[in-house]
Amino acid sequence: MADEELSFEAGYAELERLVARLQGGGLTIEESMALFERGMALARRCSAQLEQAELRVRQLMADGHIDEAEPGA
Repeated sequence: MADEELSFEAGYAELERLVARLQGGGLTIEESMALFERGMALARRCSAQLEQAELRVRQLMADGHIDEAEPGA
């Protein structure tokens, strides 16, 4: 699944698995770096999704309704 299609929950779960693997040790430096890079990409993606959700909540609180032209935004 492409990162653009990754739900927040799936991205966060993958991030947790990566952190556990990194904390478990026994990895080569190359493996560790690859996991770290993937983890950073996931963290950025999850952060962006949270920011979008926060913006959506603020819009709802201000407007009192959802703009139907933006489903899933």
